Amino acid sequence: MANTQTPVIEMRQISKQFGDFYANKDINLELRKGEIHALLGENGAGKSTLMNMLSGLLMPSSGQILMNGEPVSIDSPTKANNIGIGMVHQHFMLIQAFTVLENIILGAEETSGLTLDKKSSIERLDDLSKRYGLAVDANAVVRDISVGMQQRVEILKVLYRGAEVLIFDEPTASLTPQEIDDLMITLKALAKEGKSIIIITHKLDEIKAVADRCTVIRRGESIDTVEVADVTSKELADMMVGRSVSFKTDKTPANPQEVALNVENISVKDSRGITVVDDLSFNVRDGEIVGIAGVDGNGQTELILTLNGLMEADSGKITFKGEDITNSDPRSLFEKGLSHIPEDRHKHGVILDFAVEENMVLKNYYRQPFSNKTFMQFKAIEEYANELIEQYDVRTTSSKATARSLSGGNQQKAIIARELRAEPEFLSAANPTRGLDVGAIEFIHKAIIDERDKGNAVLLMSFELDEIMNLSDRIIVMYGGKIVADIPASETNEQELGQMMAGTPYSEVVAQRGEGSVVNE
Repeated sequence: MANTQTPVIEMRQISKQFGDFYANKDINLELRKGEIHALLGENGAGKSTLMNMLSGLLMPSSGQILMNGEPVSIDSPTKANNIGIGMVHQHFMLIQAFTVLENIILGAEETSGLTLDKKSSIERLDDLSKRYGLAVDANAVVRDISVGMQQRVEILKVLYRGAEVLIFDEPTASLTPQEIDDLMITLKALAKEGKSIIIITHKLDEIKAVADRCTVIRRGESIDTVEVADVTSKELADMMVGRSVSFKTDKTPANPQEVALNVENISVKDSRGITVVDDLSFNVRDGEIVGIAGVDGNGQTELILTLNGLMEADSGKITFKGEDITNSDPRSLFEKGLSHIPEDRHKHGVILDFAVEENMVLKNYYRQPFSNKTFMQFKAIEEYANELIEQYDVRTTSSKATARSLSGGNQQKAIIARELRAEPEFLSAANPTRGLDVGAIEFIHKAIIDERDKGNAVLLMSFELDEIMNLSDRIIVMYGGKIVADIPASETNEQELGQMMAGTPYSEVVAQRGEGSVVNE
């Protein structure tokens, strides 16, 4: 890509202070026309803050932003939209009760006289959908469509407003593998059309797949901007973290002991009365990690919620250490030694408007030393929270800052710190490293293996097949609410898991193996 062209966006010496804290300090970034530019950094490094200034949600404390060589003041999202900058946020800005069309045109309605020109809006939406391969149902209500489809709505919303610069903040954090592939195709199509794209992501394979250049930020300061084709994923990871990062977690063979959790013929219905977990039976032993693999929507989420008292089983029995815990409430399960890292951190993990320290004691605030049965012991809570913040490297200005002020990855680290510090006998972890950078993933993977090596039982649900293969001793594959395989991790590979996740029985997968083939190659 030629260097002679005037950058579409140039951010010069951009700083953002909150009190004495620098979220960004003297950062330089330039974006060229038709370029996909990755922004890489650890959780809390300042990536989203930087992009919030470009999209008008924040104003810089110092520095200058230029667009096509001319200085601009972007003091609101409306101003950003007006000059052609649109941002697709990690947590979608959609009104769940509105239709797809209503969400897309909200604030940019076309009228004919005093009435809404719905026909023109639909025609324009159809044109954009076909042009960029973003098929949507304009009349569908947003709450009824998938996460991947909601992301399409967000993209179409900024395109509808004429954006030439598109910012994607962790766009694949909640997507299935197929939806991620579709998004990568969309990004390339947008760039080919001349759109300029900034993508914030922790996933190095995505950067290597679609990005032209990458700017690395560490603790609020820019480290370097590199041509992606000229560096390896390992080099990018080391630049981001500031040290050598291992992509493979070393672990010794498991030593399974007694059955900790036993699930017998469990069935679960969703809010529509549809059976989503269908007569499931399995167990998890002390001293092993059992991974659950499956395409999103095949009952894994409902199974994990049921095991942790957040949904009710319709039939069947769950026992822990021989005690019936079927449909027990979350507090009693926690007191029996079960901890849960939830899939949806905002719904089940943190209270966003509570302080970080309050979130750290959400499950045990009524116990000593945090309470003397009459009054909360705030000093003890603060000291406990600060200890966890340091141990798990939760990037926050203070333990008294709200959870809402943390990046998504640091919210996740706060949850993991709380759950692991409880010293559980059984840990269920649902997508525990979603939204985390490679350094944090390395740390969390080791912590999960340490739980196993202490003799505790771990149930891991993840949509990342490399995570399932890397951590699990035994793998359960779910399809259509049923178990299609329950096998040692050493007896399969990612390709075979993909087949089973699509509904192919394990016996057929085994039969398809070529003579002399290596399973775990």
